[in-house]
Amino acid sequence: MSQLFGILYKSRHFFLFLALQIVCFYLMSKNNVYWDVSFFNTTNTVVARSLEVSQKANEFVSLGKVNDQLAAENMALRKQLTDIQEANFPIPGYKQDSAKAYRFEYTVAKVVGSTHNLTDNFITIDKGTDDGVKAGMGVISPNGVVGQVAYANKHYSRVYSVLHSRQMVSAEVLNKKLREENNVALGIAKWGGVNPRYIQLTNVDRFKPVAKGDSVVTSLQNPIFPPHIMIGKISDVSNTTSEAFHTINVRLSTDFSGLVYVYVVKNKLIESQQEAENNSSIK
Repeated sequence: MSQLFGILYKSRHFFLFLALQIVCFYLMSKNNVYWDVSFFNTTNTVVARSLEVSQKANEFVSLGKVNDQLAAENMALRKQLTDIQEANFPIPGYKQDSAKAYRFEYTVAKVVGSTHNLTDNFITIDKGTDDGVKAGMGVISPNGVVGQVAYANKHYSRVYSVLHSRQMVSAEVLNKKLREENNVALGIAKWGGVNPRYIQLTNVDRFKPVAKGDSVVTSLQNPIFPPHIMIGKISDVSNTTSEAFHTINVRLSTDFSGLVYVYVVKNKLIESQQEAENNSSIK
């Protein structure tokens, strides 16, 4: 204790100077309007900046929760959009069965692992059979088609990305001319194994009027995806008179290098459809 008092005694001149400085600033702020206002403004600025930094820190910490909430809201909106599209089928004279119109359900999942530059690419998500996810279900993102569940255990699932040699998607080209002609351009979207930003669209009749910039979406003949889910846009089209089909490259709408959240799609009537298609009593 005596050493502490000794240090304080040796520093008495510094503490006296500090005390006098504080008194001087106090007297100037009280007797000079300019100094009083300047001091007040400076203090407010420091406090405001401190609060701003604190708010940004809180927002950063809460980003995960906010993203989860946004993903859940997007899933609900996706469900509503699909129900509306299915219930208002755009073919004159055709009335959609009520059960079929509301057959798709969605489950939000987070991507916990993925590849996009291999020959066969997979995605791992944090939902499994305990969450109702099964092999064969479709997977989409807010931007478009992602792939199909290949395997699921209780807590995780492995997904065939569309950037996989086994993954094929029934697709349809949309443009104004096709709509005016009441025509449909169907094909199969399949990755060629080269560029992860592009996929190839095959089996589209070369007499169908398709062009660069046309949208490519999931077709009505797709049992695991709702119709008209975005796949991408046509980047180039070519053909020769000796070929029956267009050669089409499509720029994917989904960026597989930046996937965070996806939606697993459940078709509640898929088993009924498969039973009808595989009925062995029909020769």
